[in-house]
Amino acid sequence: MKPRPNHQVYIAALRAMSSEARLRKTFELSSLARELLMTGLRRRHPEMSEAELHQLFLSRLQKSWDRPE
Repeated sequence: MKPRPNHQVYIAALRAMSSEARLRKTFELSSLARELLMTGLRRRHPEMSEAELHQLFLSRLQKSWDRPE
């Protein structure tokens, strides 16, 4: 496992948050991850239409959900 020097600080910050704040942070991080994925796909595939990019986006999400445990 790679070193995570700030992990304990992060855990303490999460524990200090209310349930509502943690849930809001979860949605923010999820939204950020989706935006980063779409930005990366647009940069790698500038020739694709928005509809094609959206299909590729959905395909990539599906792959991430179908990982074996």
